[in-house]
Amino acid sequence: MKKTLLFLSAIITNLSAVIAQEPLPSDSQSMGEAIDSMFAPIVDFLAMFFFADPLKLVGIDIGADVPFIVVWLVFGAVFFTIKMRFINFRGFKHSIQLIQGKFDDPSDKGEVSHFQALTTALSATVGLGNIASVAVAITIGGPGATFWMVVAGLLGMSTKFTECTLGVKYRDLHEDGTVSGGPMYYLTKGLNKRNMVQLGKVLAILFAVLAVLASFGGGNMFQSNQAFAQMSGQFSFLEGKGFFFGIGMAALVGVVIIGGIQSIAKVTEKIVPFMAVLYVLSALVILGMNFSQLGYAFGLIIDGAFSPESVGGGFVGVLMTGFKRASFSNEAGVGSAAIAHSAVKTNEPVSEGFVALLEPFIDTVVICTMTALVIIITGEYKNVGLEGAQLTSAAFESAFSWFPLVLAAAVFLFAFSTMISWSYYGLKAWTYLFGEKKWSENTYKGLFLVFVVIGASTSMNAVINFSDMMILAMAFPNIIGLLIMSGEVREDLRVYMEKVRTGVIKQFH
Repeated sequence: MKKTLLFLSAIITNLSAVIAQEPLPSDSQSMGEAIDSMFAPIVDFLAMFFFADPLKLVGIDIGADVPFIVVWLVFGAVFFTIKMRFINFRGFKHSIQLIQGKFDDPSDKGEVSHFQALTTALSATVGLGNIASVAVAITIGGPGATFWMVVAGLLGMSTKFTECTLGVKYRDLHEDGTVSGGPMYYLTKGLNKRNMVQLGKVLAILFAVLAVLASFGGGNMFQSNQAFAQMSGQFSFLEGKGFFFGIGMAALVGVVIIGGIQSIAKVTEKIVPFMAVLYVLSALVILGMNFSQLGYAFGLIIDGAFSPESVGGGFVGVLMTGFKRASFSNEAGVGSAAIAHSAVKTNEPVSEGFVALLEPFIDTVVICTMTALVIIITGEYKNVGLEGAQLTSAAFESAFSWFPLVLAAAVFLFAFSTMISWSYYGLKAWTYLFGEKKWSENTYKGLFLVFVVIGASTSMNAVINFSDMMILAMAFPNIIGLLIMSGEVREDLRVYMEKVRTGVIKQFH
């Protein structure tokens, strides 16, 4: 209780300082410390389950950690790839046709186009994970971790296909034209069809609670915190003004999220392509300047992926590092993307599954690989004094002295787009729990904006660890449901492809 009162007191004190146009008090950091201390024991407890090594629990030590949650995600990805008969490869061409709008039917119900749904979901995954997670993977597992990140991305395409197909199939279409969908709905409705009513309710509620917590943490506070860190590092006048930065960022986020998914989609369809192209072009220029070294870089990646002498626990250590960082980056199996894709304008759920499978490819196979190659080809992967985004920044800066400014802008845009997408994910989970009433929606949006400010003005390691854990934990109830309903998705896929082949589903453009 004392810590809670300290937390509330700090917020009131800070708000009073803003109103009075006074400098923030020196003890403002105590707010972050109070929150941090409350979350620390929770993080330690949850880590014992989600990041426990099942092999070590039975007395087997292979020299590397094998976290349960990563094994769970990888198992699901492999299973769905086989179950859907390698849809991640054979469905690629049709996916491109769909986002080009060739099969868009103006009469289809929904709120956003295939392309808008894709960019909204991508805006939540393309971001700091592509900048920092790749560097972390290489720091821990060496260049070889890149190979396993790519493999995880390719397998994750099948998981995204499965969850987003179900997201559209079991969504709720409201009279005012709005849509509610995602794991909360297909876990309840889909398992209800199989006489698993209680299991469906428990999994749906568990998922919704985890999604709300993840939206406040990894989808919000972490993003605003890192955006401020990057911007203040480049612009000295921002130093020590995290609270004011957070106020400004909350205002920008608020303007967008008040308009709902259509407003969010209009913003993300412009920001995501722009920032992805900006980042990839910078990487391509560096790779072009060092074209003769590409063979050497790929050689390091392949050799490191299968070398028993690799750093970070040998072959298994490198493999697990690559899979873990890819899971953080593309969120395949987490179920969050299914919430965004559920709002798409289509009467064919499988079509959105095709669109969704492009996400891990763009996020992990393309952008993460570009980042890894730049880090390796510039030789910065040997720099043990740097980690995360700092390592990526140093690699780009070695070719472009001005790149830290570009990176700061990219991080800000990545963080902003991630926050507005996760606000939608969290809102849908929140209204599933508390009802789709105006007061319920406004309560969530207000809380979300408060956490934007808190994230930018404090440093809370335990909260960040907790929020990352919540995002991965969402995969636990989600994949249970996907495994149970995978046969249904495969049959829907067969019927859909037959309709495309016979012309029942036709191109409109």
